[in-house]
Amino acid sequence: MERVIIIGSGPAGLTAAVYAARANLNPLVLAGGLYGGQLMLTTEVENYPGFAEGIMGPELMEEFRKQAERFGARIENVDATSVDFSTRPLIVRTAEAEYQAKIVIIATGASARWLNIPGEEKLRGRGVSTCATCDGAFFRDKHIVVAGGGDSAMEEALFLTRFGRKVTVIHRRDSLRASKIMADRALANDKIEFVWNTVIEEVLGAPVMTGLRLRNVMDDSVHDLAADALFIAIGHTPNTEIFRGQIDLDPAGYILTPDGTATNVTGVFVAGDVSDLRYKQAITAAGAGCKAAMDAEKYLEALEFSMHAAV
Repeated sequence: MERVIIIGSGPAGLTAAVYAARANLNPLVLAGGLYGGQLMLTTEVENYPGFAEGIMGPELMEEFRKQAERFGARIENVDATSVDFSTRPLIVRTAEAEYQAKIVIIATGASARWLNIPGEEKLRGRGVSTCATCDGAFFRDKHIVVAGGGDSAMEEALFLTRFGRKVTVIHRRDSLRASKIMADRALANDKIEFVWNTVIEEVLGAPVMTGLRLRNVMDDSVHDLAADALFIAIGHTPNTEIFRGQIDLDPAGYILTPDGTATNVTGVFVAGDVSDLRYKQAITAAGAGCKAAMDAEKYLEALEFSMHAAV
């Protein structure tokens, strides 16, 4: 029987682990085979408070992990494969074991959607990114490309005009899917150009990105575009597949939180991008992890007091 199981090991999960461990809850963190969340895919992180010179994403997550372990969190690099929240205690399963817990904190994050084209993976962090807030400042006075046509793509494009000398939006259709206000803002911005009815076939360059191979979907013509950076803004997928049918999700698959970090299932709390459609930053995820652990501690305190009182 575990008092607290934390599923996930990005900024939200490991911050929850720090707070839960310091509260003597002896948390077990199921970190996943690839721990650390989306920061493991980034190079330099310049906007996390406390690191004036910036820090590499994987290095930052290693520091999170060491801090959690220093206070007694137990971290296992295994994936949760299923859960059963219909019973008490709560059940979390991995490929090798079944755990029982009084509290579960879900911090499984969300995964940025990628284009899955040649050169994309090789050049991640070398010109290819999914986070303008994280990486835009690296491309001052450069030609920046944004892939996408929704609100998030327009937000990224508008934000990137602060840095790039030119921002080109590439969209597979002939009109934007973004809301009218966001579309109008982007279309009215002199620094933003649009390439319609076009898809990106390949990211070019080595060791850093130098351009893109584009294909017009109307006539199948192909041409190369010189550019320094590609920001992919085609949405995120919350990592909630194992929770379907166990907990309330919104239509996009994000976990709903009717009260703070608490979910609709008693004893199950949530933190970070798995329930955050809006901010998706390491600092906001870490803050949510703190809140989830504090809420869990209060819940557990009340639960154990009532159990002792009943005895």
